[in-house]
Amino acid sequence: MEYALITGASKGIGKHIADELARKGWNVLLVARSADLLKQAAAELSSRYTVKVDWLAMDLSGHDAPQKVYDWCKQKDYTVRALVNNAGYGLSGPFEKYPWAEHLNMMQLNMNALVGLTRLFLPDLRSSSRAYILNIASSAAYQAVPKLSLYAATKSFVLAFSRGLHQELHGSPVSVTCVSPGATDTDFPNRAQLGEKGMKAAAKFNMNPQRVASLAVRAMLAGKTEVITGFVNKLGAAMAWLLPKGMVEKTAMKIYE
Repeated sequence: MEYALITGASKGIGKHIADELARKGWNVLLVARSADLLKQAAAELSSRYTVKVDWLAMDLSGHDAPQKVYDWCKQKDYTVRALVNNAGYGLSGPFEKYPWAEHLNMMQLNMNALVGLTRLFLPDLRSSSRAYILNIASSAAYQAVPKLSLYAATKSFVLAFSRGLHQELHGSPVSVTCVSPGATDTDFPNRAQLGEKGMKAAAKFNMNPQRVASLAVRAMLAGKTEVITGFVNKLGAAMAWLLPKGMVEKTAMKIYE
């Protein structure tokens, strides 16, 4: 039986992507850390839609996590036709505020888990008549963001990797789409430990996660290469390209001071 697998699916954008796909008739596999939240999300989807739903509680920052997820799908005889790499988080403040272990954990989740899952599932995706990879980056991918330096760098990696892979797979059954949301009404600011100034700035431009999920799924199914959600975020990416980098970076840093 064919499924869409969504990481970070217990809440926020990932949960709404799962809902959007289930609404369109996709069977869904939910992967995240919290068993309780996953169980609740799976029950909600099962009661709302006539699709198959299963879940796996897994910390994807573990080095062997992608292999464990892949093996779980094989053991269950689940055929993944859409891979949604949504799991990720940020750390705000000076780079040296956090120990190496925390930086490593974030890089492992934001980049390595995404690449690992993509590499493991890609041969199976290729064997489908039509298959999809959806990677969630961030509007922070389009510039260096002081006081959010490493997070922005991880998302720049996701964007560049996605665009490159999209071209590699051109003409194959698999399309790769990268969606870059800006401020969204999720738990990201709390997890990232944004200060009061950053919280207020995010609140001014927050998008509804359901709207972001809808745009992401639409872009994925259309086979688009890259999408930035929201006019303000598109404008910001354009300004980051047009204006002097130093000016853009100093302006961005003021938000997170």
